[in-house]
Amino acid sequence: MLHRSIARAWTVSTAVRRAYSTGKQYTPLTVDGFVGAVGNTPLIKLKSLSEELGANIYGKAEFMNPGGSVKDRAALYVIEDAEKKGLIGPGGTVVEGTAGNTGIGLAHICRAKGYKCVIYMPNTQAQGKIDLLRLLGAEVYPVPAVAFDNPMNYNHQAKRHAESIENAVWTNQFDNIANRQAHIETTGPEIWAQTQGLIDGFTCSTGTGGSFAGTTRFLKEISDGRVKAFLADPPGSVLTSYIKSGGVLLDRSGSSITEGIGQGRVTDNLAQEIPLIDDAMTIPDEQTIKMIYRLLDEEGLYLGASSCLNVVAAYEMAKTLGKGSTVVTLLCDGAYRYADRLFSQQWLETKNLRKEIPAHLEKYIVLP
Repeated sequence: MLHRSIARAWTVSTAVRRAYSTGKQYTPLTVDGFVGAVGNTPLIKLKSLSEELGANIYGKAEFMNPGGSVKDRAALYVIEDAEKKGLIGPGGTVVEGTAGNTGIGLAHICRAKGYKCVIYMPNTQAQGKIDLLRLLGAEVYPVPAVAFDNPMNYNHQAKRHAESIENAVWTNQFDNIANRQAHIETTGPEIWAQTQGLIDGFTCSTGTGGSFAGTTRFLKEISDGRVKAFLADPPGSVLTSYIKSGGVLLDRSGSSITEGIGQGRVTDNLAQEIPLIDDAMTIPDEQTIKMIYRLLDEEGLYLGASSCLNVVAAYEMAKTLGKGSTVVTLLCDGAYRYADRLFSQQWLETKNLRKEIPAHLEKYIVLP
């Protein structure tokens, strides 16, 4: 028995020495609760796409935030901004209008900080998001999806709810620039450090505008304008036409399978950074759905539609910037909240997207 213990101790010791001899660094990371775990996400090189173009295409793994999406950053900053301004006190209520992921981040942080959470959202969103919000203790009000200029828009209903009760704040993610500030102070600096400043382009889609605007602002300033910024858009959004027309044309037509991105207006989070945007592109749903399946098969990445729209945009941006370029995008969240749609044969056929899945990837369509 003693002999075995000595042998095992030697095996472990050898393994430890071998691990350190490879030169890999091990950094112990201890954080203070849920809030402390937000940010510092890895940057993942998308090998197959990079090799295909002779470029370096990276996705920032925002699905590894503790609440599962990039929106954890904005959720934290808008709540802490309200605290600093004295807009909410102990036991208060946070109210927001959100298509899903910001609400999930808010619900997590409200639990961690002891606040109540109330969410208004369009009733077009995936049921999985609604269920998760309720599991996290949030009150959820799915309401008809109407245009922003309609007083029954989910954002306006959220604002009125907050105004109707004591010790409550409407965090107003679309026009609260604390959202943008989260990415100026965290996402942008992380990307710059992770690429050692060797980044040529940044692209992602935008809903509130915070992620794209804040990250763009930081990268433009730190690089003296060298880093290019391309906005990526789903069908049905006005932003590509707005940017390409110099702010004259607002053309909105079509719809998209993506959730939480695309806009019919320029939000306060985005407005200040319009002059910094070098180009914009609309990514068809057909390309997005193909990328969902390709990344799962080639990279082992199980990503949602907005993430894969971003990757298509990064691929196109890398083609524009040329061989050897380094382009970064955001992998906003995983596919777990959308699996009943994205991997459903019936849903794909309803959206006329079933035919877009290459034959060798059909094995992933596992739901009826």
